[in-house]
Amino acid sequence: MTEDSQRNFRSVYYEKVGFRGVEEKKSLEILLKDDRLDIEKLCTFSQRFPLPSMYRALVWKVLLGILPPHHESHVQVMMYRKEQYSDVLHALKVIRFVSDATPQSEVYLYMHRLESGKLPRSPSFPLEPEDEVFLAIAKAMEEMVEDSVDCYWITRCFVNQLNSKYRDTLPQLPKAFEQYLNLEDSRLLSHLKACCAVSTLPYELWFKKCFAGCLPESSLQRIWDKVVSGSCKILVFVAVEILLTFKIKVMALNSAEKITKFLENIPQDSSDAIVSKAIDLWHKHCGTPVHSA
Repeated sequence: MTEDSQRNFRSVYYEKVGFRGVEEKKSLEILLKDDRLDIEKLCTFSQRFPLPSMYRALVWKVLLGILPPHHESHVQVMMYRKEQYSDVLHALKVIRFVSDATPQSEVYLYMHRLESGKLPRSPSFPLEPEDEVFLAIAKAMEEMVEDSVDCYWITRCFVNQLNSKYRDTLPQLPKAFEQYLNLEDSRLLSHLKACCAVSTLPYELWFKKCFAGCLPESSLQRIWDKVVSGSCKILVFVAVEILLTFKIKVMALNSAEKITKFLENIPQDSSDAIVSKAIDLWHKHCGTPVHSA
């Protein structure tokens, strides 16, 4: 095997395990060795490349503000985070709001509600729409993040980011979706309009839940790398690419109800290709951040 073919083989392998090449991994490791982590450079890296799975939780915690930029504070800060987690969980058990049989995602939800001062009087109270969003994201996060303390904090801060940083942007994403789908395939958009399907598409699943429950977690985490590091617009291009990928199927459906039902339960086997093409589309329309390691 020649040196070039060995390198190509390694590149394909590394792409499968979560990053495109050794150079990107080394580049990230250099960034992570700084005494004071450079948030801007970590954001730029995350925008340009998929994060290696071994570093994803660490980078997300830093970018979401769970950990400070200073390395020497990480152990102590995580100790405080664990203590707070344990105290809140203990409080919920004392008032018998949760038990060992409560699903972990629901435990995270009630912890979040308690810390936000919005705990309902009883676990039997119907869930609010925002609770459904939190649960969907928490369930997906459980598959990505092994440690329960990390999982709770990342879920909580991810949802808080959606509700604060992206609060004004998220409602505009359906219009942006329509705009970019028109640029990529105007005939497909015309079909959706003819079926009166544009207003009934699963925007909540796509944009509020950030595709949690729609795409498998192995594909989802590559999208969430971009969301965590500063771009919720990636969600638009994932939605566009889903339509482009399943164009033949969608064009054969002649009612808004059928189209929406199909898009809510798309086949999972194309997910990795959809995300890769969506990221390419995103870079095509929005440009590629300049990486300065």
